[in-house]
Amino acid sequence: MPQFTPTHTVKALAALLTSSVALTALAPATAHATPTTRSAPSASQSQSSRYCTAKGHQELADRLNHDIAKALAGRKSTVSFTVWDKESGLSCAFRPNVHYDAASIVKVTIMTATLLRAQEEQRPLATWEESSLKSMITQSDNQAATDLYTSLGAPFIQYTLRRSGMNDTTLDPEGNWGLTQVTAHDEMRQLDVYTVNGAVLSPQNKAYGLRLMSEVEPSQRWGTPFGAPPGVKVHVKNGWLQRVTRGWRVHSLGIFTEPGDLYQMAVLTDEDPTMSYGIGTIQRIAWHVNRDLAEFRDDPATAVPPYEPDYQGSEIGDGTADPRYRVS
Repeated sequence: MPQFTPTHTVKALAALLTSSVALTALAPATAHATPTTRSAPSASQSQSSRYCTAKGHQELADRLNHDIAKALAGRKSTVSFTVWDKESGLSCAFRPNVHYDAASIVKVTIMTATLLRAQEEQRPLATWEESSLKSMITQSDNQAATDLYTSLGAPFIQYTLRRSGMNDTTLDPEGNWGLTQVTAHDEMRQLDVYTVNGAVLSPQNKAYGLRLMSEVEPSQRWGTPFGAPPGVKVHVKNGWLQRVTRGWRVHSLGIFTEPGDLYQMAVLTDEDPTMSYGIGTIQRIAWHVNRDLAEFRDDPATAVPPYEPDYQGSEIGDGTADPRYRVS
């Protein structure tokens, strides 16, 4: 298996996308990318289908380039995504430095900060922290997120972002954690904290966070898990928020593990006319990623479901821009 070199991946993607992304099989380095402006084209206006590279496995990359372009054809959503696969060294990115309102995916960052604080204080989680983390991640409870965010304080959240290499993520100055500005590049760094980045959380805390993400309630397990092979363990956190401008924001983070293997993806969207439409856009991408990686592994047990990506969402936002959840 060829060695995956983060530096070479960044250079390759920079040449292809005029943005930089670091998707690494080791502890991630510091990002130096300049954010893309919000005038970037929508998915259906993309002029390039060169999303993916995989040194030594170019056929896999070419297939995904074709399949993702097909998935995004004609979609109204504005999309950014990053994908990384350990076995093949596959790295994919499309406009990874465009900023989005985080909605509920920022709860993974709040979880990271909570675990890091207890770790640095050399203590176990308090009972209230455990309860809040479970509600926040598995049920996307906003009050639990606010309680944790208030306890941590913005300076410690910012410290956690720096420790995680998420240098392009910006907290809302008015304290509305749901309006944190995130990028697909930084969300991949966030996922790294629970997988390949050993410089932030202990193995025990990484496993704790992954367990909570694997226990998200069924109604919130749409998005990146769509089409995941049955032998893969899925860890997910989604966000869905409607605002007056830019329509619905619908995001999905996914980590997929099986014995000795790992891949992960972050898909962010806005300009979605409905929540269901945004989910459909994400699931069109996820289905191809999950299917193509399963077939790359040549495992007959990793059959995927029919290509039926459209999903009826609740059409009720996750509430993360509600003034009640602003931290003063």
